[in-house]
Amino acid sequence: MLAATERAPEAFPALVLNADFRPLSYFPLSLWSWQDTIKAVFMDRVNIVQEYDRVVHSPSFEMRLPSVVSLKTYVKPSRHPAFTRFNVFLRDRFQCQYCSVLKVANDLTFDHVIPRSRGGRTTWENVVTACAPCNLFKGGKLPHQAGMHPHHRPHRPTVTQLHTNGRLFPPNYLHQSWQDYLYWDSELEP
Repeated sequence: MLAATERAPEAFPALVLNADFRPLSYFPLSLWSWQDTIKAVFMDRVNIVQEYDRVVHSPSFEMRLPSVVSLKTYVKPSRHPAFTRFNVFLRDRFQCQYCSVLKVANDLTFDHVIPRSRGGRTTWENVVTACAPCNLFKGGKLPHQAGMHPHHRPHRPTVTQLHTNGRLFPPNYLHQSWQDYLYWDSELEP
């Protein structure tokens, strides 16, 4: 196994913070490749906050790879997240809304509470996360016909709600230099 200083530069992503030092996104975590990060540094779009021990160089230049950068200009977060399959799963915390089983995204589907065949629309308020067996069992039936009611009423989440839920599912890899910037706005225990 290679030591941290011997790993390829691809293994050194940078955590990207907004100008207020909060991550642009928690899930997926806002990360840039080392190439995109260096490009942003040279274009004077970011400030380097933390660095890796790893150095990259050209014939005339040498630079430590940034591990945390902050944008120089504040990007106002969207008030309403995009309606995507992944965001529905994140809203429902990757949990089937019928049987409550926690699954990985690849094992989940989404279900129309009021089936499309009965006039249901594909909206935040009518779609819930479901595992394949529950979705198949419910089929085109209404909740009362199938005896299956979602545990939580489907709703349009806020970006803050998705960020909060995203914090429950940290990425597989967190560099130590990122720790101080990921959860600093969380409530502290007494």
